[in-house]
This record gives sequence, structure tokens and C-alpha cells, in this order.
Amino acid sequence: GGMCMLKEEADYDSFFEDTLKAGHYENDKKSVELMIRGSVEVVEELLKYGAVFQRDESGALDFTREGAHSQKRIIYHEDTTGKEITSTLLKEVKKRGNIELLEYTTMLDIITCENVCYGAVIENAQGAIEMVEADYVVMATGGVGGLYKHSTNFPHLTGDGLAIAIRHGIVLKDESYVQIHPTTFYS
Repeated sequence: GGMCMLKEEADYDSFFEDTLKAGHYENDKKSVELMIRGSVEVVEELLKYGAVFQRDESGALDFTREGAHSQKRIIYHEDTTGKEITSTLLKEVKKRGNIELLEYTTMLDIITCENVCYGAVIENAQGAIEMVEADYVVMATGGVGGLYKHSTNFPHLTGDGLAIAIRHGIVLKDESYVQIHPTTFYS
């Protein structure tokens, strides 16, 4: 639906409290602070890259209110904000000469030594197994909805990244906190 953004400093305390309340006060407070404080810079960068968000009559960002928020602080692009953000970022990535996209590739394992990750073992689009090394590795696999009998997520989102992390002793936090989105009612 949308993305939260701190509109003005006077809203910080309310934004912080709304976020904690939505997380049943189990949130990591430092992470909440970083998210709120960084939201303006993130939105400015997305706009610089060409992301389009709804505007009001005067041309300013239009804010709406969504679940758990007591104030209007959600920017949006129709009802496809996530698609707008990811497609904008993908266009930006494709402009960068220092980033190589490996499409239709599956991560099979990570390469580690003495508790340091040096890359991944992958299966490429042609089915060949390769090793990819990197100076820095960010493991952002997401997608566990396919593990559930009933989910609106694609069935191929099976949590393989989490399984690899567990196998390598990577500490996970709140891995049972799963939001199935879009939300539906099943009877």
C-alpha cells in the first residue's frame, strides 16, 4: 500500500509510539529510530532516481493513513508502491557498471571460512554450478510464504535462504514473525 515517512520533527514521538504499538512493543527501538530518522533521506533518494509517488493539488507528496498509524504519514504509488520502488531501484542498478545482475540464478549455499562469508555457490540460468566471490556479502533472501499451506505469496518462496543461514550458524531473530501479504481472509 505505501511507505512511512517522517513529515516533520513534531511527528517523531507519535510515529515512534505508533511503530512500537504495531510491533506489540517487541521492536528493536534502535532499528525503529533508524527507520524513522532515515525515511526522509530514503524518499529523497528514491525521488532522485525517478520514483513516482502520489502528489496533491499543489504538487507536494500526498500522505495517507494506514493501519497502526495515528497520523497521515504514508506516501504511495497507486496500490503498487513496492513495485514502483523496486522497479525504480532496478533501473538504477542497471545503470551501474560495478554491479552485475545474475538473473534466473539460485543460491545453493554460501562460502564461509572462520565465520566470514566470502560468496555463494549458485546454479546459473543454464543449470551449471558456480562459485561467486565478493568482498562484502549481504544476504537478503526474504520470501518464506511458500512454506505455508495457505499463503498469497508465490509457492516458490520457500525460505531456502533461512535454511542456509541456519546451516551455517548465522543468528536469526524473530524468524517466526511472518506477514503474509497481501492479506486475505480464509474461511
